[in-house]
Amino acid sequence: MSTTRHLVNRRRRMATSPSRAAVAPVSDEETTEETTAPPGPRKPEKQSAREQDRDLKAEPDLEIEPESGPEAVTTSPRRRLRPRLPALLCALTVLLGAFAAWAFTSAASLRDEPARQNTALTDIARTSEVKGRIGEAVGAVFSYDYASPARSERAAKTHLTGRAVQQHKDMLAEVRAQAPKQKLVLTTTVTASGVEYLDGDRARLLIFADQSNTRTGKDEETTYAAAMFAVDAVRRGDTWRIAAIDTFTR
Repeated sequence: MSTTRHLVNRRRRMATSPSRAAVAPVSDEETTEETTAPPGPRKPEKQSAREQDRDLKAEPDLEIEPESGPEAVTTSPRRRLRPRLPALLCALTVLLGAFAAWAFTSAASLRDEPARQNTALTDIARTSEVKGRIGEAVGAVFSYDYASPARSERAAKTHLTGRAVQQHKDMLAEVRAQAPKQKLVLTTTVTASGVEYLDGDRARLLIFADQSNTRTGKDEETTYAAAMFAVDAVRRGDTWRIAAIDTFTR
């Protein structure tokens, strides 16, 4: 017959283990013995080795206090993080994919823009060629000698095309009118230039030049001035010509 201590341990195990309580209910004999036990001290009976071993195994279970509620489940932080890792990796994959698509689209749109086709910094040989040819053309067409006006006309026909032809006539109209009387000699020298845009046979350059205007009459006088303007150039055959002149004035 089981002792009172054994019954208490068994009830506690049944309380913490619902499955065991359902499988092994307490018999009427054990309930009667527990309720009719004398209140005074009772000498414990000698237990068998199997019962002692079972009681020792049950002792650690008495120290564990279950959480409030039968459905409470205790999980460690490591177990809680495991389900979140796949979701986090999926989110990162989606974000990286979206960024890659955006970068590819942006790069394609930039390549399609005309401004991105500028080869002024990549095609060094062509850039140097257009700077040299346009520098010579500017010096020739913006120089004028009252003693040989035909030379200025030949320079205009050689180096100008399109709108630049009429623009050049308007800019030098006053010089041509005053040159025979004042015996004017206009000399233009390009001091610096930069290729702003270069795409195939079209280019735009920024020109810096020094101009000297000399009167060779009785009272010889020379005046100096600096000029800055932009020109649009086009390639015709094996040479570059000035197609438009921009003086940055309305």
